[in-house]
This record gives sequence, structure tokens and C-alpha cells, in this order.
Amino acid sequence: MNVFEQRESGVRSYSRRWPVVFARATGSRLYAEDGRGWLDFFAGAGSLNYGHNNPVLKRALLDYVLNDGVTHALDMFTGARRDLLETLDEVVLRPRGLDHKVMFPGPGGANAVEAALKLARTVTGRTEVVHFTDSFHGATLGALAVTGNPLHRRSAGVPLTGATPVPFDRPDEHPRPEYLARLLAGPASGLDRPAAVIVETVQAEGGVNVARAEWLRALAELCREHGILLIADDVQVGCGRTGAFFSFEDAGVVPDLVCLSKSIGGYGLPLSLLLVRPDLDVWPPGAHSGTFRGVNPAFVTATEALRAYWRDDALEKATRARGEWVGSALRDIVRAHPGAGLSARGRGLVHGLEVGADLADRVADEASAQGLLVETSGPRDEVVKLLPPLTISDADLAEGLAILENSVRVVLERAG
Repeated sequence: MNVFEQRESGVRSYSRRWPVVFARATGSRLYAEDGRGWLDFFAGAGSLNYGHNNPVLKRALLDYVLNDGVTHALDMFTGARRDLLETLDEVVLRPRGLDHKVMFPGPGGANAVEAALKLARTVTGRTEVVHFTDSFHGATLGALAVTGNPLHRRSAGVPLTGATPVPFDRPDEHPRPEYLARLLAGPASGLDRPAAVIVETVQAEGGVNVARAEWLRALAELCREHGILLIADDVQVGCGRTGAFFSFEDAGVVPDLVCLSKSIGGYGLPLSLLLVRPDLDVWPPGAHSGTFRGVNPAFVTATEALRAYWRDDALEKATRARGEWVGSALRDIVRAHPGAGLSARGRGLVHGLEVGADLADRVADEASAQGLLVETSGPRDEVVKLLPPLTISDADLAEGLAILENSVRVVLERAG
């Protein structure tokens, strides 16, 4: 372990919660060098919807590499790129009535967000972007400007401009985004007409805050009324995490721009996509570029994931059913501790248990000691966040929920 302390930057974070050297991973489990195993309800922060070393995706990847498939090609045409575009069109876009163009902006989610912001400003000629309280869109400067988390914002080192925060949906409020509506309607509100509104339907990093379908529909209508582009950030909660492939499907919303990353690569390999409404695809060649726009092994595993899991609705139904199971289990934990101020929320297989700013870290640590990996989220790290693989077995899901329940009980007892 010494080399990590001696040579790696202190900015690392997850290794501080789990100070072990992981050596192997399969399905929903991670194993340390000494052989100890953990159930993984972290799943690469949502990058491993199909689990670790999924055998179907692994076979496709190994075959491609063993046959000397192209690894790096920027935006040159390759067979792997064609297969991904054809499969995405056949399996995802056309069945949902989407005619969006596909842009490869770079390897990570922040690349997709940056491209979406730049394109929205280019198309509209406007500079302001509206975002929501408790949002998180990435750690690059443009993405930080539309992020609410103060810890991340402070890391920028420069003023973050061109963005206006408004309140996110809350269950006790009117379904229409009234504050934004008043700003747009008021001639002296001080808000210049925005180029875009960027939204997460579930704010996973923000504390698993779930927007209601009627609120999302009202937001989309408000954008249409004022000629504002709607950007959906589906980086963490897309690719089936909420049940449907896109998290906004259940609301019947069609965003102008959609940011995808994390599990779009299937195997955990770096890949991001920006889906662009065709009339917005206005950039000339090379106007947005990057060296790693063509990680072809990620194209291969992304294609295989779509073929294996999205040609029918089996995974979607299983995710919704398991999501109901998780939600019920968390509500049982809340009821078991009526005086502790706990609350639960989520959709599909992204759920949060709010236990308090001081206690969430203790619950996560206790869960790790008992063999379960979970992270915390929210502006004060007050929420224990659950992101198990969508392909998790019922037995593993039941075991993980039992560990979580016991961890909460132990921590609350210690806290008195």
C-alpha cells in the first residue's frame, strides 16, 4: 500500500473509504488480493450496469482483440463503429421514435456534457444555461458551472459563469417548475433567455432526488414555449438504470440533446455519446474534437450489451421488479427506526437511504466491514446510495439488503 501514499495524488477519494487492493471482480462481487470478497452496490458509480466481467461482453471483447481489431481510430470509420451505430439505431433509437444524430465527444460523461453546452450555445447564439439545485454534471469547467455541489464548484479555481441555478423538483411542491416559469415570464427578472436547460431526471450524486414525471413534462413544455433547448444528462441513470433504457422515457419527454456515458460502454470501458436532434447538428467538421473519440473496444462491448440486453424488455421488467423490492426493503428500514429521521427514495435500481450527514458515512463503513460496498451522496453526504448491477441475482440482492439493514441498525445503536 505504501506506493499509493508515496506517489498518488491526495485527490483520490474512493480508495479512502475502501483501503484495500482489489485484484479480481466478477458479476456483483469484488475481491481483494487476500481473497476477501464484497458485494458491489457501487458498480463503478453506475458504469457497470451489467456487472463485472460480464461473460457475454467479455467474449466479444476478447474475440475482437485476439483478431487484431482496431483499438484507436479517432473518428475514422471502422467496422466496430458501424456496428454500434447500426445496433443503437435498430435497438434503441428507432423503437423509441428518436431520430437523433450520434456524436462521439470523448471518453467520459463530462465530455458529453461539455459538448452539449457548447452546441446549445452555438445553435441559439445565447450563453446562459439553467441548471438545478443539487445537480452534478462533471468536474470540467463547463460542467462545474452547471453543478450545484459546493465542494466541486470550489475546486474550479476560477469564477463559474454562464449558468443560473433554479430549484429542483420536490414532492411537496406544485408539479410545474414555477420559479423558472416566473423568471422566464418576468421582463425584469434578470435572467437572459437561456440557450438550454440541463436536467438529471434522478439526481444520483445530489442525493437520489427523483423528479416526478409531471414535473419533467412541464419543464419540457416550458422549454418549448420559450425556444430553449432541453438537455437530459443520462450519464449515471441512463442505460436501463431506472428501468427503461432512457430515464426520461416514462415521462414521455423527448430532449433535444441527451448525454450518455458510464454504462453505455457495457463493460466499464470509456465511452460517451451525445444524441443530437438532427436540425441541431450544425457544427462543421472538427469544430469539436478530441483524441479519444474512437475507443473501438468500447464500441464492441457497447454493441454487444445492446444486442444481449435490449432487443426485448426482459431486463427492463427485471429492473423495475427489483427496484420495487429495494424500495420496499428501504421503507422497512425507515419504519424499523421511527425516531431516527430516516427516509428512502429512488427509481429502478438507483435508490437512496437518507440517514443524516454524520451517520451515512458510518453506515457505509459498517457495510464495508460486513462485506457490502456502498457510497454516499447528497450535498452533505447524508444519503447512502445503492447502485447494484442490473444483472444482479436475487440471492445477491437479498444478501446486500440484509447487510445494509444490519449496518443501519448497528450504527444507530452505537449513536444512541
